[in-house]
Amino acid sequence: MAKKDFYEILGVKKDASQDDLKKAFRHLARKYHPDLNQGSSEAEEKFKEVNEAYQVLSDPQKKAQYDQVGHADFKPGEYTQANPPSYDDLFRDFGLGDIFDAFSTGTGRVRSRAGADLRYDIEISLTDAFYGTKNTVAVPHLITCNTCHGTGAQPGFARTCSTCKGTGEIRTIQKRGHQQVMNIAQCPECGGSGNIIEKPCNICQGRGVLQKTRKIEVTIPRGVEDKQFLRIAGEGEPGENQGPPGDLYAVVHVKKDISFERKGVDLYSSTIIGLKIAILGGEISVRTITGTASLKIPRGTQSHTLFRLREQGMPYLNTHKRGDLLVKIVVKIPEKLTPKQESLILEALAGEK
Repeated sequence: MAKKDFYEILGVKKDASQDDLKKAFRHLARKYHPDLNQGSSEAEEKFKEVNEAYQVLSDPQKKAQYDQVGHADFKPGEYTQANPPSYDDLFRDFGLGDIFDAFSTGTGRVRSRAGADLRYDIEISLTDAFYGTKNTVAVPHLITCNTCHGTGAQPGFARTCSTCKGTGEIRTIQKRGHQQVMNIAQCPECGGSGNIIEKPCNICQGRGVLQKTRKIEVTIPRGVEDKQFLRIAGEGEPGENQGPPGDLYAVVHVKKDISFERKGVDLYSSTIIGLKIAILGGEISVRTITGTASLKIPRGTQSHTLFRLREQGMPYLNTHKRGDLLVKIVVKIPEKLTPKQESLILEALAGEK
C-alpha cells in the first residue's frame, strides 16, 4: 500500500511555511500524543505518522529532497521514534513550556513563587514634600531561615516526595467520550512543596521563614504629592522555592499645613490688609514656603481678590520648575472709629449711597 503523503498527513499545502508546519504539528500532537491517549494503539500509530512527517518537512534539506523524489529516498519508519518525547518535553522544545502551565504549580519541579509585597505608610510635612527628605522606616517582615535555607527541615532531613516525584502535583488523565482530559491537583502527601520534612528545623519550627524587623532608608523626592507611593524593589516578603522577593511600597501622606493649601503644584494662602492699603494701595510682605516675598497692592483692591506670585509654589516632581502661590487678600474693616475718623470718612464719601 502506497505511503500517505507527508503534506496530507499534516494537512498543509506544499508551499507551507515553517510556522505553518509547526502550527499543524502542534495541533495534531495535542490530539494524538500517547500521553493523552494512554492505551490507544491507534492514537500512538497516528502520532508516529504525524511525527515522521514533521521530522522530514521541518528540515529544509530533507524537505527539498522529499519534494523532488517523494518517499523513494526515505526508508519506512526512518524518522519514527521508538520512544517519542513526553508531552511536556515535546512542547518545551517548541519554546512553549508545558501547555498546562497556566493551571499548574510546576512542570517537572515545584514552581517558584514571588514573595508578597509590603506596604508602609509615611507621614511628612509640606516642607518635607517641598525639599524632599529621607525617612528611615522599620519594616516587620519575613526572611528566609538561614539554618534550613527555606526548606523547613533540619539539614539532611528533607527528601523528595515519592508520590509526586518532587513536582508538587498529581496528574491524572480521564477519558470523556472521544477526548482525553488531564486533571492536575496539588499533591496531598507533600502539600505541593515537592519535599517531605522528616525533622522540622529547630530555628524556624519548620516554617522556612523568620519574623524580623529591618530598617530601610526611604528617599522621598521633592515635589511628592499626598498618597503617592515609592516602590523599593526586593524589600518585600521572601519568595517560595527560590522565587524572587516581593517589593516594598512606601505610601506618602503629606500633612495639612496651617499656612498653605496645596492644589497640585500651586499653593494657596490668605493675608489681611488694612483699609488704608486697600484704598490707597501699597506694598506688603507675604509668607512663602521658602520665606517671604513682596506683593504690590493696587489702589481700590477689593476684599478676597487673588494675587498670583509666579514660581512660588511647589516643585514639579524631581525638578526645579515650580508652580505658583495664589494669595487671597482679606480687607479688614475697623469695628470702631473715633469721632474724627468717622467725620473724615463721611466727608470723603459724601454723595455716595
